[in-house]
Amino acid sequence: MASKKNQKRQAREQLAAQLAERARKRRRARVALFGAAGLVVVLLVAVVTWATVFRDDEAAVADGLPTPMASVGTGQPPWPLPPDPLSAARAAGLDVSEMEGLAKHFHAHLDILVDGEPLQVPGNIGVSSTAMSELHTHDAGGLIHIEAPTVGKRYILGQLFRTWEVRLDDGGIGGLEVSGDKTLRAYVNGKQVKGNPAAIELKPRRQIVLVYGAADAEVRLPTYTFAPDE
Repeated sequence: MASKKNQKRQAREQLAAQLAERARKRRRARVALFGAAGLVVVLLVAVVTWATVFRDDEAAVADGLPTPMASVGTGQPPWPLPPDPLSAARAAGLDVSEMEGLAKHFHAHLDILVDGEPLQVPGNIGVSSTAMSELHTHDAGGLIHIEAPTVGKRYILGQLFRTWEVRLDDGGIGGLEVSGDKTLRAYVNGKQVKGNPAAIELKPRRQIVLVYGAADAEVRLPTYTFAPDE
């Protein structure tokens, strides 16, 4: 009798051990599956993040956006404000209002270097005593304000220059022509971009630098630190 009881006990213990081992294998399989799934998610996030950063840096020129061309303003710098800033803004496809737009508000920054020297971007581009454009400047610090009345609208650097009534295209800026050893280079967030600089899209906290000068000249790009509320 004792022998049969021992055999039954041993059989139960073996069965319990087998069930426990199967449970451990299932848990390990689930952990491996979840770990693999988590790795895939991490890799996908990394790829999407890299692609977004790459797109922002390398494709700063916005495909499909209008590129307003200034019909005037081909003189030598410094370039003054236009006599009728609101008409110039409307010619750039911008809304004009007595009040600032509240639907979309962000800032970009512009520096201009001519033969290694900074050229001032004046304040009050797109601003009059009675109204202002949705894209404008307030002072001579190079900060571009976008205060839009509607959501979803996109803006380009060419609209600022059209409002300023200063020519900007891949052939030059104002009366500064690209010819001989003189070039016009555009940088966005520290990286050079190709194409028409007027088509560079204005985005929140985007730093744009236009550099006119000798092709072999060393370029030291200025930087701008945005305030927390900019």
